[in-house]
Amino acid sequence: MKIQVRPAEAENWPDVLEVFGSTGDPSWCKCQYFIDEQWNQGAAANEAALEEQVCSDGVPAGLIAYADDQPAGWLQVGPAARFPRFKPRGHLVDSGVWVATCFVVKEGFRRRRIAASLLEAAVEHAQSNGARVLRARPTDTSITAKDSAGLFTGVLSTFTNLGFQILNKNRSLTLVELDLRDA
Repeated sequence: MKIQVRPAEAENWPDVLEVFGSTGDPSWCKCQYFIDEQWNQGAAANEAALEEQVCSDGVPAGLIAYADDQPAGWLQVGPAARFPRFKPRGHLVDSGVWVATCFVVKEGFRRRRIAASLLEAAVEHAQSNGARVLRARPTDTSITAKDSAGLFTGVLSTFTNLGFQILNKNRSLTLVELDLRDA
């Protein structure tokens, strides 16, 4: 299977929608939790917000993965200031800090390196846009098993395999960081 990752932009908005699907948590949340205090106003409002984020000019709001040219996954990543609800202990917002907040991998494509490919591309994307540090708050599945919806922030081993360092843990949620100057 050939995996390609591209910035999510206006021309691939239909592919972003396909990844989010029409059922399950991603279909209504649309990765608005970390962005908007009012994120739970419904699927239509969240979809409109995500469309505006993806289709606006500037740094893309996320990345989309294709497996054999089919939309397969999404990762929301960008400057930390874009995500006011990303507040794990030890995280401070500054202009050089980016965060990866939300993964969505379509059924049928899970456990096929889609999330790992998205994270690898996110490192390059953040570096090329001037970030010094990339942070995230993935789940340590060795402590707590979760269903696929509960893994929306990623799996810790995916991050540590790329060299992310653990900054702190709060039960199974772990704040990790990669110094992009060393990556």
